[in-house]
Amino acid sequence: MRRRTEAPASNNEAANVDRKDPDKRRPRPAEGSRVSCGSVLMTIGKCFLLIIFIPPFLNYASLQREGQMLLPKDGQIVDVGLGQKMHLLCKGQGQPVVILDAPTGMSSDVWLHVQESVATLTKVCTFDRMGLGFSKRLLPNETTGTEKVWGMSTTGRMVDDLHRLLQAAAIATPFILVGSELGTLNGRFYSHIHDVQVSDLVLIDPIPEDIFEDAQWTEYWFAKLLPSLQARQFSAASGVSRMLIILGVMEPSVRGENVSEEVIQRQKYLLSNPAHQSAAVDEHYFLNESASQVRDIAKFKPLSSRTSMVAELQRKFLEESYPSANHIHVKGADRRMIYEKPSAISEHLRRLVTRRQAKQQSQ
Repeated sequence: MRRRTEAPASNNEAANVDRKDPDKRRPRPAEGSRVSCGSVLMTIGKCFLLIIFIPPFLNYASLQREGQMLLPKDGQIVDVGLGQKMHLLCKGQGQPVVILDAPTGMSSDVWLHVQESVATLTKVCTFDRMGLGFSKRLLPNETTGTEKVWGMSTTGRMVDDLHRLLQAAAIATPFILVGSELGTLNGRFYSHIHDVQVSDLVLIDPIPEDIFEDAQWTEYWFAKLLPSLQARQFSAASGVSRMLIILGVMEPSVRGENVSEEVIQRQKYLLSNPAHQSAAVDEHYFLNESASQVRDIAKFKPLSSRTSMVAELQRKFLEESYPSANHIHVKGADRRMIYEKPSAISEHLRRLVTRRQAKQQSQ
């Protein structure tokens, strides 16, 4: 009988102890908060990793697909030798052929309207310099052998590439060579070396060789412009550019009512392409060296009379450099004029082509 009465008593004591100290049976709040904070930090870390790694992979996959789809239908990839291939797009028929070289860091799409207008009279060809657009340059560990003579992304190297491209594509000579900004340095260099192949040289917004002697210009170029281009290159490599394009924050330069959807999509593809942006950065970075190369070649081999179209700011420079040339001054002629107001350039080129064709027929 005592054992029966003792058992309930011990149970009652345990119950009383539990009532007095209930925390012994509950988890401590501090431990629970630590677990919840850890899980939150883990989730944030996973999201951060997704944000860092997924956009570049998605951008890379999209670039591989778009690179084949957006290649211009009439364009061709030409093997120029030394393991290199360049994109060339020709429209129209006839002679003299017009060759268009784009401004610094830009693809051949900027000549869209000019090419279509002049192509009704003669053959007009645009091309992408090595690394830009659809002209893929060699990998860093590959070499052509020309690096010993000309540095990468300099005028001497670009002119050598262009010469091999025109030879491989069997472009008839003499032709009319048109360039803007860096394209003017290339055009002048080409005309000095291969003068018999160029009937006329047209320069739009040419770059003086001594431009980097100006301290303000040098500071702007290397302290402001180049960092902004490098930021755009990083944005393309990280996939941020594609996101900004989708959100409508970033837009291509060549756009408008008369620009086809294919060209707009191609421009968006290039904005998202780190290889294209890298080549654009290099062209700007080595522009000073390109200008020096043109200055040196002009001293040893003078240029015969050529036709030039320049902006107001470069009038004095052209008149001093080429006093015997036929200077046509177009107010406000700069790189943006090519795709924003192409009619002035097209009209001049059409008159030039017509004059050359009439001279050929008379001979």
